Amino acid sequence: MGWETTRERLRAVRSDLAAAIPVNAAQLPAAGLLWWIWNTSQDRYDSGYDGAWGIFCLLVFAPLLLPVLGLLLSVVLTLPAVVLARPMTRRSGGPEWACRTVAAAVVAVGWGAVATVLWHRPFVTTASVFTALGLLPALGIAYVRTRSWSGWGLWWRSALACAVLFALALGGGLAASLSGPVPPYEPPRPTGAQLTGTWRGDDGTGLRLERAGRAEARELPVEPTDRDPATGGHRDYVVCAGSGIWKPDAGALRTLDRADG
Repeated sequence: MGWETTRERLRAVRSDLAAAIPVNAAQLPAAGLLWWIWNTSQDRYDSGYDGAWGIFCLLVFAPLLLPVLGLLLSVVLTLPAVVLARPMTRRSGGPEWACRTVAAAVVAVGWGAVATVLWHRPFVTTASVFTALGLLPALGIAYVRTRSWSGWGLWWRSALACAVLFALALGGGLAASLSGPVPPYEPPRPTGAQLTGTWRGDDGTGLRLERAGRAEARELPVEPTDRDPATGGHRDYVVCAGSGIWKPDAGALRTLDRADG
C-alpha cells in the first residue's frame, strides 16, 4: 500500500509538471513586457539594465527559452503550491480554487522572504510579483488536467494563450502609461546628502563637496573668458583648482563617477 501510494503521488506530480510548464511559459512574455514598461518609468541609473534588450532577446529566443523558464517556475512556484493546496483542500473542505490561491500566495511570500534576506529585494514588491507569476499556473493546471490534450495540443494552445496575454499586456501597459498609473520616466534628482563626497572623472577631474556647502575642485574644466595669446582665438576649455560654495545641481554631476562617500 505504501509503495502504491508513493507511485500514485509521483504520477500526479509528473502530470502536474507536464501541465504547469506550458501554462507558465504562456504568461512569461506578457510578464516580461509589463516588467519592461514598469522599468522604463524607474531610475535607469540605479537599474543598470537595458530592459528593451532583454525583451528583444526573449522574443527572438522564445522557442528555446520559454520551456526552460516554464520548467523553472513550475518547480519553484507551481508544484509547491499544488502540493500545499491538497491537504488544505482536504482539511478545510473549501473550494479547490480558493485553496490553490492561498497556497500560491503562501509560496510566493516564502520566496519573497528568501529574496529579501539573501538579495535585499523589497519584500512586498517581490512577494507580489511571485504571487502574480504563481497564481495563474496554480489555477490553470486544474483545468488543463481535465482535458484530454496531447503534448502538441497543449503546446499550441499555450502559444495561442501566450499571444493573447501579450496583446492584453501591451494594450494595458500602453493605456496605463498614457493615462497616468505608470508615470513617465524622469531623471533622478539627488539630494544634497547624496551629492556630498569626492567625485572623480576619467580625465583626472576631482571635486569634493562637503555637507556644509563648501566645495574644493581640482583640474575642473571651465569655459575660458579670455583669448589664447598663442593662437589669438578662444581655447576649447581651461582647467582650474580652488574652493568655493555649492548647492545641489543634478546636471553638473551627471557624467562623473563617485569615488567615495
